[in-house]
This record gives sequence, structure tokens and C-alpha cells, in this order.
Amino acid sequence: MDLLIIIAFVTGYLAIAFEHPLKLNKAASALLTGGLCWTFYILGFPESSHHITEQLIEHLGEISGILFFLLGAMTIVELIDAHDGFSIITDNISTRNKRKLLWIICSLTFFLSAVLDNLTTTIVMVSLIRKLLDERNDRLLFIGMIVIAANAGGAWSPIGDVTTTMLWIGGQVTTQTVITNLILPSLICLLLPLTIVSFSLKGNLEGKTSADTKTNVGSSNKKIILFSGIGILLFVPAFKVVTHLPPFMGMLIGLGLLWVISEFLHKDRDTEDRDKLSVVYALRKIDTPSILFFLGILISISALQSAGYLGKLAVILDERLGDINLIVLSIGVLSAIVDNVPLVAGAMGMYDLNTYHTDHYFWQFLAYCAGTGGSALIIGSAAGVAAMGMEKIGFFWYMKKISWLALIGYFAGAVAFILLQ
Repeated sequence: MDLLIIIAFVTGYLAIAFEHPLKLNKAASALLTGGLCWTFYILGFPESSHHITEQLIEHLGEISGILFFLLGAMTIVELIDAHDGFSIITDNISTRNKRKLLWIICSLTFFLSAVLDNLTTTIVMVSLIRKLLDERNDRLLFIGMIVIAANAGGAWSPIGDVTTTMLWIGGQVTTQTVITNLILPSLICLLLPLTIVSFSLKGNLEGKTSADTKTNVGSSNKKIILFSGIGILLFVPAFKVVTHLPPFMGMLIGLGLLWVISEFLHKDRDTEDRDKLSVVYALRKIDTPSILFFLGILISISALQSAGYLGKLAVILDERLGDINLIVLSIGVLSAIVDNVPLVAGAMGMYDLNTYHTDHYFWQFLAYCAGTGGSALIIGSAAGVAAMGMEKIGFFWYMKKISWLALIGYFAGAVAFILLQ
């Protein structure tokens, strides 16, 4: 059964990668892969079926938190869009120069992802770039750079990336240390590919540089929804720090609050107009297949983790490589193929705080590599998966156009960290 689990995962991974030639939606491949991996796992150990079921339920609890978080964030973004709220931002971006616009967008993404997180920031910035660019090739290139910027920005903040958050909550790193020591390597991780792409961009945008008003929402209501939405997204990490509850709880509370605000603002409108500006309408517009794709991918990875394959992989890395830098760099590269969360969880299980104390070089380097390495493939990070679902980015297009840039930035930032330390 071990071989069947591996075959199911690899086959599913290839089906996702070849989505366009196969003309098979990646969500279908991901769901089928996740279901088969767990099916083969439990059939291989029928005597442990109760324990395996408990493992699945435990993983599903964690996965559902991510999915509810994603659902809430996407709904908030769609509601802002329904009110044409992004026009307040896009109308203030006057440049038509591609290079300048790329630098503005990537800078915003880098710092915003440290305050929010890389997943939420990617959803917001992809929605924003849709308002700015009509030309698909330009838009895809910008979104690819947004993924790199979001992952780089999330790595140096304890609330910016889920793996850094794991290490922060676990006591492996402290806030001041991770910010001080990782911000420069993370910045280099972005600046190098950003500079390279800048040289290839020429001329001005042919598409729009501001959103066309498509609703009759008043200016004050636009501002209320936009700033309420952004305020709620900023509230989520603060809520987590104060209450220690999972981020999705803060997101659901925020969504409920924004729902109340939108209902109150439009209570006097006609039913038809009010419906188009409601959360119910926004929920119908969100990309549900992308959420199901997320579910399938995370279930597949959890099967590999529960079956012990990721733990064995960590042991192999330790035995074969030995050198601490090579081990952590390898974990970062692997996080582009296998989700970085179980990889970091495996590393935390292998090396406790007695082996490497709080703020040890190993933990800091692991936070950087696990946070930024996933940019190498479109399905290697939550930010990439969200962007792929929202804009229908092809796996091989990303590999051809963005992956090499992400790897250049990844290794450049890693070298900078090693030299600084």
C-alpha cells in the first residue's frame, strides 16, 4: 500500500501540473488524489483503522481552519470589489510605466504581507492588479512577482507566514530576532528577481490604470467598505496574538461584522440593488473550485505526513547531508513540492529546543527557507495556490517564467543570511 500512496500522490501531482493539456480541472485532480491517498493508507493498515480515522479528523480540523480563513478573506475582497472599493486605491496609482508600477505593487505586497499574512495579501493584491491591467501576459507576470513578494514579506514576520508563526508559537524564535535577522535576506530575495524582471519590462501599459466605476455606490459607502475590510484583515493577526485562537476565528468574526455593516448601509435600497452589494452575492462570486483544490492538496499532504513519509524524509536529509545549511536549504526547496507546514513540523519534531535553543541559527534559517522556498513552484505555497486559482495560472507557465527568478532570489537571500550570521 505504501507504493500505491506514492503513486497516487505523484500521479495527482502530475495531473495538476498538466491541467491544461489534460483539460481536467486541478480541483478534481486534487480531491481525487487526497481521497485515494487516505484510502490506500487505511486499507494498508486495517487493524489501525480507528487510529487512522482519528488522524484524518485531526488533520481536517487544521485544514478546515485554513479553508475558512481563505473563504472569509476571499469574501471580504469580493465585497470590496462589489462596492468598487479598490478604485479608491487604483485611482491614486497614476503611473503608466510598467517598471514603476511593478515596483509599487511588489513593495506594497512585501510590507503588507508582514502585517497581514502572505495568503491574505496575495488575494488582495491579485484582486487589485485585475483592476489595473487588462493585458493577460502583463497581469500574469505581475502576479508571479506578487507571489514572490508575498512569501518574502511573510518570512521575516512572526505573523506573515504560517511556518514562521509555527516557530514563533513553539518558542523556537522570538519576534525581535526574526524581524531583525530575516528582513534583509527576505528583501534581497525579492529585490534580485524584481530587478531582473524590471530590465525586461519596457514601455507603458496599454490597459487601464484605474478601475471603471461599475456601481452606483456613493463615495462614502465605498470608503466605509474598503477601510472596514482592510481594518478587519489587519484585525485578524492582532486577534490571534491577543486570544491565541486560530486566525480563522478572527476572520469569521470580521466577516460577520462587515456583513452587518453592509446590510446597515444598504437597508433602504431596492431589493435588486441591495442583493448585488450583499455578502450573499459575494459568497456566490468567490472561486469555490480553488477552495476545493486547496482542500485536496492539503488532505494529500496530510496523508503523506500521517503515513510517516515526511518524517522519514527529514531523517534521510539529516543522515545524507549532515551540514545544517544544506539540510535547511533542502527543506526550503522541498517546500516548493511538498507543503512547507508538515516539513517544518517534521523539523520541529526532529530537533527540539534542547538540541537548538530559542533563536538558534537553525530556527531562523528554517523560517527564511521554508517561507520563501515555496515560491519556486506555483503550488509550493498558499500564496501561489491562491493566485493560481484566482487567475488560472498554468503550472508550466509559472515554472518557465517565474520559478528561476524565485530560485535566484531564494539562494541570494540564503547566502546573505549565512554571511550576516
